[in-house]
Amino acid sequence: MITLKSAREIEAMDQAGDFIASVHIGLRDLIKPGVDMWEVEEYVRKRCKEDNFLPLQIGVDGHLMDYPYATCCGLNDEVAHAFPRHYTLKEGDLLKVDMVLGGPIAKSDLDVSKLDFNNVAQMKTYTESFRGGIADSCWAYAVGNVSPEVADLMAVTKECLYRGIEQAVVGNRLGDIGAAIQDYAESKGYGVVRDLVGHGVGPTMHEEPNVPHYGTAGRGLRLKEGMVLTIEPMINTGTWEIDTDTKTGWAHKTLDGGLSCQYEHQFVITKDGPRILTSQGEEGSY
Repeated sequence: MITLKSAREIEAMDQAGDFIASVHIGLRDLIKPGVDMWEVEEYVRKRCKEDNFLPLQIGVDGHLMDYPYATCCGLNDEVAHAFPRHYTLKEGDLLKVDMVLGGPIAKSDLDVSKLDFNNVAQMKTYTESFRGGIADSCWAYAVGNVSPEVADLMAVTKECLYRGIEQAVVGNRLGDIGAAIQDYAESKGYGVVRDLVGHGVGPTMHEEPNVPHYGTAGRGLRLKEGMVLTIEPMINTGTWEIDTDTKTGWAHKTLDGGLSCQYEHQFVITKDGPRILTSQGEEGSY
């Protein structure tokens, strides 16, 4: 069921969006050559405990296992849902960091600092039942100086994100979003991942409708004021096809070993156009 969000719900998601944006901004200084990727996960956990936000990805149901981390950290050819891990970031790497955070939470209701984030079963009881402000955002980070290939992929993917958001206006259809992204990406010679899509947000982190990053203009569900959606194009240097880790059921990689990039914003559709809830600053730059 698709729900139109109230002013109270949108305000809570806006507050959560401000927080997740501040976390992504903090990662800009952390992510550099020589840093252990695991420090990204530690940083996000630390911020959640300090500001009393729940890392809502911990405990998400999976085919083989529940997701155990606060972040997804996709490196180079990893498309999405890859685990943060001990890996020394190298000059030229492309790192995508995706997270879903919930709050703000009153400490009198739940003191997040006292939770054991490593106890996935315990965390699941909190993350599954959470119904407050939710923010979902992925950002791509260049590790040091990257190749022209990486820089171009990042620029095209970010442009895809904003071209999709521009189409999220009252009266347009989901196909208008997907077509804008697909047409631009493919005009640059890139592949658009089909298997993973954007989605509605609230009261849980994944709600209807699905928001494909490909499609035909003028087709699909009509967009209405009060919808809160994510657009999160995953753009590959080669084929759009992906492969999934059979041991965990989570990490997706490009089928041909090419690079993949992703940017994601969460926004609300208003009568005046889309309002980005996870903005990191001047849109088009961040």
